[in-house]
Amino acid sequence: MHLKRWITGLSALPVLIFLVYSGGFPFLLLIGFACVCAQWEYNRIISNADTGFMSSVIVWWGYLASLLVLLAAHAAGIGLVALVLALNLVIVGVMSVFLYKANPRVGHIIQRQVLGLIYIPLSLGLLAVIRNAPDGMVFIYLLLAIIFAGDISAYYVGTYLGRHKLSPSISPGKTFEGALGGLCGNLVAGSIGVAFFMPSIAWGTGILFFIAAGLAGQVGDLFESEMKRSSDIKDSGGLLPGHGGFLDRIDALLFASPVAYLFKVYIF
Repeated sequence: MHLKRWITGLSALPVLIFLVYSGGFPFLLLIGFACVCAQWEYNRIISNADTGFMSSVIVWWGYLASLLVLLAAHAAGIGLVALVLALNLVIVGVMSVFLYKANPRVGHIIQRQVLGLIYIPLSLGLLAVIRNAPDGMVFIYLLLAIIFAGDISAYYVGTYLGRHKLSPSISPGKTFEGALGGLCGNLVAGSIGVAFFMPSIAWGTGILFFIAAGLAGQVGDLFESEMKRSSDIKDSGGLLPGHGGFLDRIDALLFASPVAYLFKVYIF
């Protein structure tokens, strides 16, 4: 299990570094691919084996709407993203008028689709906005280092030193020791990144960012675990050996990206 995790991670790392470095359309392709894969896994989780949900035209429209959110974020920033999300609500509302007679539970499908757009493409779209900003490339690298270091530290500290359960009803394997180890990993990776690559960031606000992003990432991990437990699913998918699915890999990043956007745009 550990070997698979490292082989998958190290194999994907050069591609990730290159696409973040390239920016523009290559970076958009990266987050677009991750978005569609994660969106599929999200729909699979919340469908709870309801094949009617997975085949709904509202769900399929959601994939296209997700890509439109990313395009809007890349092309014009958060303002156009808000418009796309609002228009999606109008469009699925119109769809529901025609679908209600055949499926009176269409409102539940809309709720899940709208949540999915906020949960995945909106969060990934913020990464596109950050990447297009001044020093965006380095900041994306910093964010990824913070999140990945936190994940790795939490996993190994929790595995070998974990004794006290963090939230056994949601994720029995997670421990307080692992969570603290993850925060230490966030702090170490963030401190190294700022010291060598972004010295313009003040240490006080920098440390606050490392902790806030790390905590948000852990909440994101628990949020996805909660969804999977509600549907009795262990992994969101099997595309990434040793890691599960794409949603399993980016769950922390999805919650950390709004925090990163907040600090990048309004604080740093």
